[in-house]
Amino acid sequence: MHELATEPYAQHLDASDPLAGFRDGFLIPRHHDGDEQAYFCGNSLGLQPQEVRSALIAELDDWRDLGVEGHFRGRHPWMPYHSFVRDHLAELAGALPSEVVAMNTLTTNLHLMLVSFYRPTAQRAAILIERNAFPSDRHAVESQIRFHGFDPAQCLIEVDADQSDGTISDAAIAEAITSNAERLALVLWPGVQYLSGQAFDLRLVAGLAHAVGARAGFDLAHAIGNVEVNLHDADADFAVWCSYKYLNSGPGAIAGCFVHERHASAELPRFAGWWGHNQSTRFQMRPEFVATPGAEGWQLSNPSIFAMAPLRVSLAVFHRAGLARLRQKSISLTGYLADLLRREVPQLIEIRTPDQPERRGAQLSLRVKGSRETGKALFDHLARHGIVCDWREPDVIRVAPTPLYNRYSDCLRLCNCLKDFAGGR
Repeated sequence: MHELATEPYAQHLDASDPLAGFRDGFLIPRHHDGDEQAYFCGNSLGLQPQEVRSALIAELDDWRDLGVEGHFRGRHPWMPYHSFVRDHLAELAGALPSEVVAMNTLTTNLHLMLVSFYRPTAQRAAILIERNAFPSDRHAVESQIRFHGFDPAQCLIEVDADQSDGTISDAAIAEAITSNAERLALVLWPGVQYLSGQAFDLRLVAGLAHAVGARAGFDLAHAIGNVEVNLHDADADFAVWCSYKYLNSGPGAIAGCFVHERHASAELPRFAGWWGHNQSTRFQMRPEFVATPGAEGWQLSNPSIFAMAPLRVSLAVFHRAGLARLRQKSISLTGYLADLLRREVPQLIEIRTPDQPERRGAQLSLRVKGSRETGKALFDHLARHGIVCDWREPDVIRVAPTPLYNRYSDCLRLCNCLKDFAGGR
């Protein structure tokens, strides 16, 4: 057995991990045998931070004790509550604080952004996405194209994977944009592709879009809190994301949105609501809408405090850990798992995520060699042994060693379970 695949080696890596203590700040689900699960599903739903329960109870207590005065006199007053997450959210997004806001849900935010940034004309009405875009993104852009009176069959451009592992090269993206230069209104691209785990160069994509006169927007559902995205410097027009994956803010958590500062006071069309009205005159209740400068001007209603409290807690954890340090650990942790799988179970598993660390985040997408039935049997085998991953049709098991709470020994446990399955076939 190679040293890489031994318990002492994995334990040594865990003992040397400067971020190991952050695991204690999360509630690790237990298997039916009472042992902690090896939880590799943070790319689907992040684990609960320990402090979330007390944060929610504090808001309930303020509601109980203060009633409406909780807006002004609570421990975290509700009126400016969105500002309590703004700075730390900007850190993760690589943005100015004025460029980000926590609000709504991902697809709702995407529609709001498309209202402002997809302005089709008869000559320039196309939206470019990738072929395997998350279905909600495709539904959103298709419906927006129809809403404007155009035909998605003509105006929705989908870029196919051109690499043998099912990923998309920068050259393919560039070719798709330049070959449709005259009719392209918007490029909507993922930060990290949900199925393959491939990470993209946002600056490159935005630059290619702007060079042909199109807008550039990004879905960061699988990128925020996972990789460094630097939206401001990438020159993205807008971006949207959810907060229940790597941001650990709970099922259906409040989402986020970025609007570049160059659009902060632009006269863009938008669907308006009173919470986006300029704060200095909001409560004068005037009929005309005057937008708050920056991303906050796209808000519709006052936020749900009970939805935002878990995000406040989670972002504080990220701030203490530091995204750069988390990313360094993620590269090491995911690389360790990839090395284990290639060395120990090459007859069973094919990794469909790029090898280069800069082209992937925490997620590895695994295709089981054999039939779909074999893949499902393996997935069920992992679950029976307390290893939580997720399945994506038709043949992908996604595993995401998340640096805030996963360990090197979790990766070895996963590999050993795969070896047990391979040995029993």
